Amino acid sequence: HRPAGSRGTRSIGENIQLLVDRPDGTYCFRLHRDRVYYLSEKLLKLAASIPRESLVAPGTCFGKFTKSQKFRLSVTALDFLAPYAKYKVWVKPGSEQSFLYGNHVLKSGLGRITENTAQYQGVVVYSMADVPLGFGVAAKSTQECRKVDPLAIVVFHQADVGEYVRNEDTLT
Repeated sequence: HRPAGSRGTRSIGENIQLLVDRPDGTYCFRLHRDRVYYLSEKLLKLAASIPRESLVAPGTCFGKFTKSQKFRLSVTALDFLAPYAKYKVWVKPGSEQSFLYGNHVLKSGLGRITENTAQYQGVVVYSMADVPLGFGVAAKSTQECRKVDPLAIVVFHQADVGEYVRNEDTLT
């Protein structure tokens, strides 16, 4: 049911089970044209009657596999993954716009970070008002963040809600 090497588990860990076994039914992940989609088994059965070459997007796109077979999480998965995120980063209001333009988060823009976040751990990036803004990867651990230079990168940008505007045509 799950794609191998999914970064979703990097951000939400074993909570991924909560995405599959939901109160409103059973959901699954399906690979279609290098993209991983999240959909209900009910919708999966309906989609089975459509020829694969005619099928555009059989659910919500969670990400895609690059040509080098690395999985890249899509911002379209944010609303599904954010509630279950184990590791979170909150950015200060002055740094929100920078992150939404696709830039990394600097120490000077870091509001809070989940305790015990390891370096290179997948994180969900939030505004200080708890609005999910996107995904990133911790460039530094929680402990390292306390003592680094204000201009040091603390979160590598992966995806953000600004992509809805920047990449309107390619998001499916």
